[in-house]
Amino acid sequence: MKTVMTAYALAEENAADPVNSEQVFYQGAIPGLLRGLDPHSVFFDPGQFEQLKKMESSTQKGFGSVVSLLPGRVIVLQALPGTPSAKAGLSPGDEILAVNGYIVARLDLDQLTELLAASRQRQAQLDVRRPGNSRSVHMVLVPEDMQSPSVDRAFLLSPGVGYIRVSSFDESTGRDVKAAIDKLGADQLTALVLDLRNNPGGVVASALETASLFLSPGQKIFSVRGRGAPEKAEFVPPNAKPYGSKLAVLINAKSASAAEILTGALQDHDRGIVLGEVSYGKGLVQSVFPMSEGTGLALTTALYYTPSGRSIQKPLDSHFQLGGTTAHPNQQSDFTTDKGRKVTGGGGIQPDIPVGPEPMNRLRAAMEASGSFTTFATQYLQIHKVTGQFEVTPPLLDEFQVFLSQRDIQPGVADWLNERDYVSSRLKTEIFNQAFSVEQGDQVEAQRDPVIQKALAELAK
Repeated sequence: MKTVMTAYALAEENAADPVNSEQVFYQGAIPGLLRGLDPHSVFFDPGQFEQLKKMESSTQKGFGSVVSLLPGRVIVLQALPGTPSAKAGLSPGDEILAVNGYIVARLDLDQLTELLAASRQRQAQLDVRRPGNSRSVHMVLVPEDMQSPSVDRAFLLSPGVGYIRVSSFDESTGRDVKAAIDKLGADQLTALVLDLRNNPGGVVASALETASLFLSPGQKIFSVRGRGAPEKAEFVPPNAKPYGSKLAVLINAKSASAAEILTGALQDHDRGIVLGEVSYGKGLVQSVFPMSEGTGLALTTALYYTPSGRSIQKPLDSHFQLGGTTAHPNQQSDFTTDKGRKVTGGGGIQPDIPVGPEPMNRLRAAMEASGSFTTFATQYLQIHKVTGQFEVTPPLLDEFQVFLSQRDIQPGVADWLNERDYVSSRLKTEIFNQAFSVEQGDQVEAQRDPVIQKALAELAK
């Protein structure tokens, strides 16, 4: 530390340009200190630490709109009631042409994502084109604190079979999952699909609360082992009253941390069948330490283990020097569930039944990248009013084929016949997105989702 301070003093006194102390320490010295430990130990400057606290409470600045993001295009699918988007007059089908002077058509997906994220922090100037109008409309949106629900979808896939999607774990997630189950019928449910795909984790206590909705009192949920503390285990509370319906859990490569803790516990106790892809493999215990001047430090202090003893953490790259324990957390790779089924350790949760996402071919990629489904749905709804009983008819498919041809997408006869079911489903999804809500569009999408459909088949056995 003396050497560091001597170097800083020399730089401050002699450097050609003035030395910014916050930049030196907040962006250089402290992150450099942590960089050799592991990829998840990080330093937060005052702004980042404040944002972290807001994320934990799931409250963030926003406008309350759901958009379809395509290269060079942003289409509004829904403006939530009472939000800045709705107050400004944004409607389904509107196309955002520019944000704060930046022309959307000139940006790729990464640039668009970054621009939209930055625009939520302060007043945003939008240029918007209404469906059927060539002239743009100028709008000013002022962001407000928005409560982002972590349980963002709950509906019936079929009579007695519920579906709940948990996008993250925040302070209220356990209570929200219970409320969603009760809304769907609770004890009248014969089966439930719990979708944790793309769930990055969050508050571990909420994962414990959610596990207690399905596991029996006294069952272990996970254990923690670290260098600086004795092993500690967490169990289902003795007063827990779990639901008894069949359970399927969906995961993919972006399911991480608290989502993996929950999945591993359900799998080890044979409480539910796990489908999808191998999860991310983030099982490091992150302790957040507040520091002076509004800064903070997230430091890896231990590892999470499933009830059978599997480490969730995938092996780290060899350049991270953690004494070997974290880089290679399990000496064995095979473990057993309560009923004696073999499950694999070594990083991430392995699904009981591997199911990949829906495959993408050239025709599908062309239709999706061009925004054909969203644009066609917008034009269709300018002329037609649809009800909940709407179905895509052969004449409508013919109309869409002409629409594609006008945009230089001309599939062969065999390709078109093979993709008619896919096209019908996507058209219905986009029409429902704009005519009713994105949630109703998701219900249509679930009927085609291969992981959900495989889960339904397994639950019916």
